[in-house]
Amino acid sequence: MSTKMKVGIIGGGIGGVTLAAALSQRGIQTHLFERAAQFGEVGAGIQMTPNAVKVIKALGAGDALAKVGFLPEALVGRNWDSGEETFRIPLKQDCPRLYGAEFYHVHRADLHHLLTELITDANVTFSAQCTGVAQDEGKAVAHFADGSTFEADLIVGADGVRSEVRRALFGEEEPHFTGNMCYRAVVPFDEMPDFVAPEASFWLGPKSHVVTYYVNGGKGVNIVAVSETANWVEESWNARSTREELLADFEGWHPNIAKLFERVTEVYRWGLFDRDPMTKWSKGRVTLLGDAAHPMLPFLSQGAAMAIEDGYVLAQALEALPGRLDEALARYEAERLPRTSRVQLEARERGKTYHLSSKEEQARRDAEYREQQKKDPHAGGIKANWVYAYNATDFSAAV
Repeated sequence: MSTKMKVGIIGGGIGGVTLAAALSQRGIQTHLFERAAQFGEVGAGIQMTPNAVKVIKALGAGDALAKVGFLPEALVGRNWDSGEETFRIPLKQDCPRLYGAEFYHVHRADLHHLLTELITDANVTFSAQCTGVAQDEGKAVAHFADGSTFEADLIVGADGVRSEVRRALFGEEEPHFTGNMCYRAVVPFDEMPDFVAPEASFWLGPKSHVVTYYVNGGKGVNIVAVSETANWVEESWNARSTREELLADFEGWHPNIAKLFERVTEVYRWGLFDRDPMTKWSKGRVTLLGDAAHPMLPFLSQGAAMAIEDGYVLAQALEALPGRLDEALARYEAERLPRTSRVQLEARERGKTYHLSSKEEQARRDAEYREQQKKDPHAGGIKANWVYAYNATDFSAAV
């Protein structure tokens, strides 16, 4: 393998585009296949934590992120009913000092766009639906619904939670519906309203929680409202809901939440799915990244961040070990599997912690939050300091 190697990437979401950018910047021939007719990442807001921002800066898009992002003052825990503050993690001033990068809130479409601007040297094919992959000792081949194929030295499945590449490598395995469903919406504002603080607010309630934060440079408030449900909900970015459904599921919550939800005009809902951590992602000349490898609940706000880290580490491994694909993929897995597995499992646990039902359980949790706040606010609350401290740009494939 050399810089003449050819890499095919299946999936043009955040992880696939990050990998394409990192490879093309290293002179590695890259072809990206996206099933949509054009780039235009759907979705709402996204939290770009310092671990992901370090990669975006290394790719040369730090200034672009600063233009479209919003710097929250803090990450704050609040009681669903009273609004009482249970923890406060300073972000705006502390993150650059503690973790080497800022913590941004950004609209997913803006993030996706700035990443696609980095892949001018990569070939892109749209309306390409992958149906499977095959390989032999000399090449890997991706197959598409229109009958076309693509040969490469390496095929990377970045095609999401229902990955066809993962299915081809490891067989059928449906993702597990977690019993949680999520509403997402963005409410535009000409000026910041007094009932939404310029923070990431985690409102914790019985069997549910709500996260609010600013996007679009402070011109919109992103809503993530998660509720447990006995009914299966489809996993889809495009399933519409209504303001009335949203208000009904969060009836009785704090007046600030009600005021915000009453201003919703367009809302989507979908079920939250995940899988248990894998023991390997690669077979021969095919590997996985992002949700194809490690779908996770959003309770640590790390789905996109983990995919961004994956893409950058994989690119570094391929560059550092030319002609040694097996070693490069082994180093990629050795670096990424332990971290993403821990994030997957701890995200599950945060969901349980956020959704405690009884007042007694909530009181014990909140007392622990307050005690930890006195000792070190960055080690308390959602307990994500170890996530933010990681630096994918420090990875070295040489061992």
